[in-house]
Amino acid sequence: MRILDTTLRDGNYVIDFKFTADDTQNIVSGLQKGGISLIEVGHGIGLGATANGISPAIVSDEIYAKAASVAIEKADWGMFCIPGIANLNDIDMCANYGMDFIRIGVNVDEAEMAESFVSRAKQHNMFVAVNFMKSYTKTPEEFSKLVGQVQDYGGDITYLVDSAGNMTPDEVKRYFQVVQSENDMPLGFHGHNNLGLASANALMAFQCGAGVVDTSLQGMGRCTGNTVTEHFICLLDRLNVTHEYDLLELMDVSEEFVRPKLRQIGWDSVDIVCGLAGFHSSYMSVIKKYSVQYDIDPRKLIRAVCEENRLDAPDDLVEEKAIMLKAQARREGWKHKFPLDAYFGNEHVAMQ
Repeated sequence: MRILDTTLRDGNYVIDFKFTADDTQNIVSGLQKGGISLIEVGHGIGLGATANGISPAIVSDEIYAKAASVAIEKADWGMFCIPGIANLNDIDMCANYGMDFIRIGVNVDEAEMAESFVSRAKQHNMFVAVNFMKSYTKTPEEFSKLVGQVQDYGGDITYLVDSAGNMTPDEVKRYFQVVQSENDMPLGFHGHNNLGLASANALMAFQCGAGVVDTSLQGMGRCTGNTVTEHFICLLDRLNVTHEYDLLELMDVSEEFVRPKLRQIGWDSVDIVCGLAGFHSSYMSVIKKYSVQYDIDPRKLIRAVCEENRLDAPDDLVEEKAIMLKAQARREGWKHKFPLDAYFGNEHVAMQ
């Protein structure tokens, strides 16, 4: 099992994609000293987001790539890409800087979009992961078939991705058991912490034989964040697992370069409900739109939408549920207490 630290990619969401080239070099250097051998950098949404005007980062993909390539000494570095936002030329650019791995993010109902990206990355001898976003919307048996597709495409590892922080350790275990009974491809795990189970789920993935487990310093990541690198290594120590990670070195880089950037206090109740319902926060803009238009508690709207669809949030479905909730409120004579203007005035969540 290898830890992949995604602070510099998924953590970029938390600071509105303002990690600089210097931040990248400093954190990459610190992670290497702490024994992390897989380091992901770049825009949170991945390659092509800035060029396409999607929540542009403070620097370009190429500058992130160059910064990582300069700082790397003994680890492997990589970037994330979503086909349709990224294009094949983005992979070529990264190859020019010696990128070691790439992770291709696709929804579980769009596996075929990964094929050409896997092929191009393998032409550059990269280690290729396919991350199936919102994995929990498929049954373990359905998910196992997707793993077989990735293997046919020539990928090196498939990721079980708990995009909404919705899964429990028992569910993680079941996915691993089914996939491993039907495939010989390694399985990775990427978890979010909406229900406070990211570490428990990551630990279960490790105990089930995960090839790679994602973490981030301070748990820095989209929505409620990821499995905390520091916590996960402490858990390995508690279980007397032999490893090469230097906990104090990683804590030092976390305290110096990451913790000062964090501002959120306490737990966001909307994020918690996203975890409860299985709602991916990339669709928060449509929740905002109809919560404000119909004066509806977004937490109720999220749950109503997810009772019917956890994969995405079509405009017509969200409006239908908002109208339903508004009518229910009128019938029952109640008004929500959620501070819509204050909450959504800060443009709470980025697009992906």
